[in-house]
Amino acid sequence: MAGREHGATAVQEQDRRQTSWAEELLSHLRPAGQDVRRVVSWLADAVQGTACLLDGTGARLAGRSLPLNEQLLADVGSGRLASAALQDGGRHLRVVRVGGPHSPPLAVLVVARTAPFDAEAAEMVTHTATVVGLLLRARQTQETGHRLRQATSALRLAILQLLMVEDTVSARRVAAGLWPGLLDTDTVHLYVVQTRPEDRERLAEECLELVGEQALVVRCPAEDGHVIVLAPAEATCRALRSYVAARPGTWLGGSTRQSLARTSTAYGQAVSALALARCHPDGTALYAERTHPERLMDRGALHAWSARLLRPLDVLPHHVRAELIGTTRLGLEFTAVRAARILGVSRNTVRARMDRTACLLGADLSRLSVRAAVHLALNTQAGRDTSAAAESAVPPGGTVRLRDLLTEPALRTWAQELLGRLSAEPRKNLRGTLRAWIAADGNAERAAQQLGVHAQTVRGHLRGVEPVLQRRVLATGSDLYEVVLAHLAAGDLDAPTVDADE
Repeated sequence: MAGREHGATAVQEQDRRQTSWAEELLSHLRPAGQDVRRVVSWLADAVQGTACLLDGTGARLAGRSLPLNEQLLADVGSGRLASAALQDGGRHLRVVRVGGPHSPPLAVLVVARTAPFDAEAAEMVTHTATVVGLLLRARQTQETGHRLRQATSALRLAILQLLMVEDTVSARRVAAGLWPGLLDTDTVHLYVVQTRPEDRERLAEECLELVGEQALVVRCPAEDGHVIVLAPAEATCRALRSYVAARPGTWLGGSTRQSLARTSTAYGQAVSALALARCHPDGTALYAERTHPERLMDRGALHAWSARLLRPLDVLPHHVRAELIGTTRLGLEFTAVRAARILGVSRNTVRARMDRTACLLGADLSRLSVRAAVHLALNTQAGRDTSAAAESAVPPGGTVRLRDLLTEPALRTWAQELLGRLSAEPRKNLRGTLRAWIAADGNAERAAQQLGVHAQTVRGHLRGVEPVLQRRVLATGSDLYEVVLAHLAAGDLDAPTVDADE
């Protein structure tokens, strides 16, 4: 009786130990503990030996290095042997293939110890190989999913970059494979959602879940905290506004409805609106439709002047022309660095394309008034439709010049009203400072010398101009060029001469 009791107790103790190490091993499959290196280290301690995980070439993945015969590694790795047990000098080795018998090996597990492997130790090695295989497959699946998400994100960015340079045909072709029908539209809204840079990945994923396949969601290549959403449907705006309103520290700027070819214009509008979103209780601002100077000009004369100014570009191959125009428009809206990030090229490439455009047009883009004129011509051409083509013939009276466009009475009235707002602060002379700064092509130091003040005073006055005019002048872009055109129309500055005026 005593012998039977002793035997039963030994079996119970063995079962208890087996249950204990099995629970420890399975604990490594929990989400918080999925680490192959920890599993291999645990096995080495559990069998009181050394463990090593090798890939098919013999490179170490985890554990301490163990010398192993290359032929044996090849036999186990290829599947000719599922496992092997041998004695090498004073070591006892167990070599186990990790992975299914009919699939490429995930790895080879090698375990060594000075004592022979008993049944329990051998079972530990076998079960650990299974757990390691599960973890490696899970990691492989995660890496594949990550690469797929990266590839999809890169495609979204490529589509946006094609739209930025007005290549709508290629953009639609790329989008059709993954998001059928997304760009089967002539007009879209563009939104920019802002959060902290460290929170952008979460923001992008939540925006993707929010809009599904109804919009193009792109991580902005120029600003780390921005996510761009290009949406044909109006419902997207409502969804994004609700999303932002419920999340403090998140802001939304949106454009007016624009044609696909004017995606870069829509982007500029959304960024401009985003600057005002922080002042709104719901964290949202949409670009306000306001009186733009080009709408107050004679339409036929404006189209005729724009077409003549840009005519030197017409001799270029279509794709080169589109590339130069798209890059120049972005380069006029933003800095060269930001435009380069948006397009996925170097800033030197942006500058080189803009220099080539300037050379062809005979335009000195270092001058702020010339930049405003070229920006006007490019935007006029981008917004031109078939009905406008009939009106583009030169009106009676001969060649149209920029100064002719600026003499429209309605345009002069608009310009005087806009700049007249600055007269409310006569002590600061905001209007005089702004005029001198534009005449100095945006150089605060040169404007300060002309005015006899410090450069910081000039910059301070310019910051004071922005809320009065409700336009950003310290950042290059459409707002600044409207203010420049207002000075030209009001007669505060002389109109620049470009080749189209000769």
